[in-house]
Amino acid sequence: MALVRRAVTALLAACLLAGCGSGAGDGKASPPASADSPSATPTDRSPHGVLLSAKLQMDTARRAKFSYRLGARSATGMLFWAPKTVLVLDRAGDPEQLIVLDTTAYLGGDQATAARLGGRHWEKFTTAPGADGRREVPYSALVDRLNPMVALTAAAAAPDPVLVGEEKTADATLQHYRVSLTTDAYVAAQTRLSPDRRAALKAELGPGPVVLDLLLNDKDQLTEVHRSGPGPSGAADDTVRYSEFGGELSVQAPADGDTADAGTGSLPPLAP
Repeated sequence: MALVRRAVTALLAACLLAGCGSGAGDGKASPPASADSPSATPTDRSPHGVLLSAKLQMDTARRAKFSYRLGARSATGMLFWAPKTVLVLDRAGDPEQLIVLDTTAYLGGDQATAARLGGRHWEKFTTAPGADGRREVPYSALVDRLNPMVALTAAAAAPDPVLVGEEKTADATLQHYRVSLTTDAYVAAQTRLSPDRRAALKAELGPGPVVLDLLLNDKDQLTEVHRSGPGPSGAADDTVRYSEFGGELSVQAPADGDTADAGTGSLPPLAP
């Protein structure tokens, strides 16, 4: 089913347009001040300074289109990482689509789901409240693998980033940076993630070390990140590419009349 692009749910639209948490909805306003905000200046063009600048640029952009290859799986979609988490995912060879709107997930949009649900095309899921009463983002482990801020936060915390050199494409010349760090350091840098998400990220990364190769455009925006390392059960080999930073991207929740509410509980696994 084609990506839905016209409007977002009322609360999310209000947040995106009002810029709650991250500046105005045009994607050009300044990001919020926080304890772990980047502090690079335009004149600091050391590898570490450039990675801090990239973190600032992506924090400001707040959203982008992406394509990925995670192991043997590939998909396309779009991701909002601020002010709320929004994910639209179309997996190669799978007609079922995933939409995540903050703490709610929708699976379906295909004929097989409609046949299973008696005509409704979408199944709605929410996560159970945690000990603090807050609900976690559904499929947060996947979101954290796709979120450019997670990779850049780890890269900016690495002790010895290296400028590998330039890589030319048909449209641009990109700067290639590489960092290597332990899994513990990668996870410890993620101060914006909950303890449960940091634990899941650590399990996903495996024993380490983790190597990140990052390609930045002339605006210090992250256009590609490749993550490699031992992984939890063999070699990890993940690549995510980003485009249309801060563009006019929007997501609409499926219509209530076309949705079956699965309630609160365990999320169904995504197909490989």
